[in-house]
Amino acid sequence: MRARLPLLAQSFASRSIWPVGIDLVLFTSFLACAYGFVALARYWWGAPVPAATISQSPWALPLYAGYSLARIIAAYLLSLVFAIAYGYTAAKHSRVEPVLIAILDILQSIPVLSFLPGVMLAMISLFPSRQLGIEFGSIVLIFTGQVWNMAFSFYSSMKAIPRELYEVTAIFGYSPWQRFRQLELPYGAIGLLWNSMVSVAGGWFFLMACEMFVLGDRDFRLPGLGSFLQTAASAGDISGILWGLAAMIVIIVLIDQLVWRPLIAWSDKFKFEQVETIGQATNPVLKLVRRSRLASFAGRALQKTSGRLVAPFSKPAQVRSTGVKRGARTAGYVIAAAVLLLAAFAVSRAFLLLAGIPAGEWRSTFKDAGFTFMRVNAALLIAAAWTIPAGVAIGFNPRLARLAQPLAQIAASVPATALFPVLLLALVRVGGGIGIASILLMLLGTQWYILFNVIAGALAIPGEFKEVGIVFNFTRGQRWRTIILPGIFPYLVTGLVTASGGAWNASIVAEYFHLKGQTFAAQGLGAQISSATDAGRFDLLLLSTLVMASVVIFTNRLVWRRLYRVAESRYRLET
Repeated sequence: MRARLPLLAQSFASRSIWPVGIDLVLFTSFLACAYGFVALARYWWGAPVPAATISQSPWALPLYAGYSLARIIAAYLLSLVFAIAYGYTAAKHSRVEPVLIAILDILQSIPVLSFLPGVMLAMISLFPSRQLGIEFGSIVLIFTGQVWNMAFSFYSSMKAIPRELYEVTAIFGYSPWQRFRQLELPYGAIGLLWNSMVSVAGGWFFLMACEMFVLGDRDFRLPGLGSFLQTAASAGDISGILWGLAAMIVIIVLIDQLVWRPLIAWSDKFKFEQVETIGQATNPVLKLVRRSRLASFAGRALQKTSGRLVAPFSKPAQVRSTGVKRGARTAGYVIAAAVLLLAAFAVSRAFLLLAGIPAGEWRSTFKDAGFTFMRVNAALLIAAAWTIPAGVAIGFNPRLARLAQPLAQIAASVPATALFPVLLLALVRVGGGIGIASILLMLLGTQWYILFNVIAGALAIPGEFKEVGIVFNFTRGQRWRTIILPGIFPYLVTGLVTASGGAWNASIVAEYFHLKGQTFAAQGLGAQISSATDAGRFDLLLLSTLVMASVVIFTNRLVWRRLYRVAESRYRLET
């Protein structure tokens, strides 16, 4: 009995002290985030500083990293809300679905720099005497580089939900909100999570273009890692590039360990399968958070608050009055009319801008589109050749996933434009030039869309399907034809669509680059858009953007839309 007392005391101490330690860490982290938010709000609400002086000292990197991380997080939260709302609306309303998907095709094909003039001028006019206008303009630009693949992912997940699951929700009288919370959002969680990772990586990739740019005779420079790397790259400062990349990699690793890995383990419960998979995904950080009493209290409070907020929407569909439906329909008509009026005004202004462009510039723009089209498809084919087998291997092997996922996250997040000076100089020496370098830069910026979507598709394949292949002793070819390719096909299409749009987007930095006072440009639409932005030629910028969007939409209609229909009709997971 005496021997057992120390063990009992040690067990009691470990159960009582350990959760308190976790609570203290979480509470301290919350206070640090709250202080950072207050300091950031004070800076954003101050007087505008459009052309900040960018220090090249490594000691400035922690502050710059904090600024950039805040912009990335704000843009991601905005992207997440938009992607869920847009994907849900497009999937649930067949009348507006073609229009919404067409608009999404157009928006995801427009490069970041094409949004730049309108976004920055609009934000500065909204907040003329505050730094908030310039900062929010940068956040919206990062948003335009993050959101489209997330919206496509959630839309394709919604379209792939088995019909029998919808029948179950109808039998139990679920309201639209209950069906969304308990079926639709969980079903799309895995694809949305992996696309969130590649979206944040895309935000880091375009950070250099979103924090430091020239608009006509106006120079915009915001303190951040993107501006630090852009300044170092323009000056050919290799040590500055390495310091900036090191700081960025540290942030990416911390985000991977503290955010993405716990979320991946948590999302494993949303896999659609009829038998329990052996060896569920676990994560030590997730275990610690679950043991925290502070986190449990915050979770219960959040659940109670959200329950009160959504209570009016949780009534069964047949209980809601026709007046509510009529009011929603009227509001929809009003919004549609306002959108049409804005579109008519925008079209009229666009015609006035395009009318003054000479015929020679029209011909050269279409010629440039052909060059960029070939580069984009070359990058897409090279990316698909290695990302499909690699993504399946990572998704099927948990040990390999634990090793490869953070490495892929780091590689996807490192801005290739920071490495572009070294790559470009090396290719120029061997006679390759910027033409080949631009394809490599597109590849570095777009291959991750395919890889992360294939990983998500491989993870979402039910465990019983894999066991069938083992039981019937399928060969490798049979396993690929009957299990793997049909299982990952909807995710693969989403990855190819977003990678294609990302390659067009990356052309603005791949085909036009400043290095040590010299400009390297390859013939293409991306170079034309970048040069038009530098020169303040809004008419040529508009023409190039419209041609690029038209080519992307044409490709989507001929190829990607048909593949989406095949994924929806032939490869939907049903029993």
